[in-house]
Amino acid sequence: MTIRSTASDDAPPWAGLPAEVSQAIRPHLGEIVEQIIGAIQRDVPAYARPLEGDFGLAVRQGVEVALSRLLLELPGQEEAALTRAGRLVYQHLGRGEARTGRPLEALLAAYRIGARVAFRTTSQVAVDEGLDPTVLLPLGESIFVYVDELSATSVEAFADEQFRQVGERDRRRGALLELMMSGRADEAEVRAQAASAEWVMPSEVVAVVVPLDDADGLRLVFGERALVRARAEYAVAVLKAPVGPRGRAEVTRLIGSRRAWVGPVRPWSRAADSLRAALAGLAVEERHGTRALGARWVEDHLAALVLAADPDLVGDLARVRLAPLDSLRESQRQRLVETLFSWLRHQGERARVAEELHVHPQTVGYRVGQLREVFGPALEDPQSRFELEMVLRAGHR
Repeated sequence: MTIRSTASDDAPPWAGLPAEVSQAIRPHLGEIVEQIIGAIQRDVPAYARPLEGDFGLAVRQGVEVALSRLLLELPGQEEAALTRAGRLVYQHLGRGEARTGRPLEALLAAYRIGARVAFRTTSQVAVDEGLDPTVLLPLGESIFVYVDELSATSVEAFADEQFRQVGERDRRRGALLELMMSGRADEAEVRAQAASAEWVMPSEVVAVVVPLDDADGLRLVFGERALVRARAEYAVAVLKAPVGPRGRAEVTRLIGSRRAWVGPVRPWSRAADSLRAALAGLAVEERHGTRALGARWVEDHLAALVLAADPDLVGDLARVRLAPLDSLRESQRQRLVETLFSWLRHQGERARVAEELHVHPQTVGYRVGQLREVFGPALEDPQSRFELEMVLRAGHR
């Protein structure tokens, strides 16, 4: 039997298949379906199990719909590969793979195997039925173009489902972060929310605060290890407390050149305390107009942050303690303040003060003498010396 194609050059390949192809294959359709399903179970490890339940029905339906549409409905037609109903079938398969957590490669491998078996079996039927061998070329092209179309449909649905799942998980993780920061939820509520958000609750955490203009990509950088949520002016990340210098170095590496403050280690039930400390560091930085890049750890700046906790009170104390210097000339006052600060920090060791100030030790002795005249007995009082050093460390110089 000789068969000629009348399809145009820009038509889909199945438009060149004569109706005789459908007539020849129809009696063998059920057998071809079973061969394809058997090959998929044999050659795709993820599907090497009885095709039962919803999963089995979905796979069988996918094979049957594909063969019926391609081999019985489309030959000689210039229609699109998939009908609306057929597209839903392959969207369902793609979404199903995403929901089960399997990689999409298993489904795509099943499609490729199905195409190979379909071509081999339908070609044999065509030969056995005496069809013109020239029909094999458009038949093979039709099978593989059709499989490409349904593969693309499943890939798109798989990606959409993954995006939806990630968005929903991010929403739940953001809600978990806010619940932890509220300090009002009980342990059962927090753990239930953590399970819903697919996040393993560590026993100890640190909070990281990053200004919004530096927070791009923060969620991607921390990945699964952190809860990340953007607020009005900054982003917050909560992650398992790093262990030892190596763990701390890893967090520092992940933060990179972003401006960030890392709060102290706290039990997860006190994550809000770590956040408050990190925010205090950021506030001090903003108040002083500094923009230090990279991770700054609260535990490295505890004294400065304590002093900055109530700047008004520290300012009041500075005015009281430094009042004896008010009557001096500005230049003299600056020299004596500089000397006083160094003398207090080095506990009166003249040589170290001289080295730090780049002056002769006799000059240090002269200036300390002036300080004793100005401050009187206060320099001999431990409490007064402590308060003087405190206000000078706070920047009142």
